[in-house]
Amino acid sequence: MGIKESNIREGCLYAEEHEWVKVEGDVVTVGVTDYAQQMLTDVVYVELPDVGKEISKGQSFMILESVKSVSDVYSPLTGTIAEVNEELADFPERVNDAPYDEGWLVKVRPSQSGELEELMSAEEYREFLAGKG
Repeated sequence: MGIKESNIREGCLYAEEHEWVKVEGDVVTVGVTDYAQQMLTDVVYVELPDVGKEISKGQSFMILESVKSVSDVYSPLTGTIAEVNEELADFPERVNDAPYDEGWLVKVRPSQSGELEELMSAEEYREFLAGKG
C-alpha cells in the first residue's frame, strides 16, 4: 500500500501518531487516519475511554485491537473526553471502513490553548507520510 492510496481529509488536523482532529466549536472529534487503519488491518475490538476522563497530549488514552496487533491510541491534545463513539463496541470495523466518518473515536473538550496549532494541516501530513515511504 502506498501513501497515494491513503485518504487524507482536508479540513482536519493531524498528529504524528496518525490521529486526526476536526474542530467543531468548543469540542474536537478525534479518530485515526486512513493510513493508521491500513497499518492496523482489521480492527476487531475498541476499548473506549470513559466520558469525563482527563487526557494529556502524547499519552495513550485507548486501545484498538486488530487481527494483527493491539495498538495504543495517543491523544493529539490535552482535555476531557466529552463523548465516545459507543457504536464501535458493536461495530469496530467502522474504524477501517470509515475512519473519518462513522469510525470516529471520541470527542474532546480541549483544555490547553495552542495545542491545535501544533498539529499538521492535511498538506503537512501528506508530506510527513511521504517522508515515511
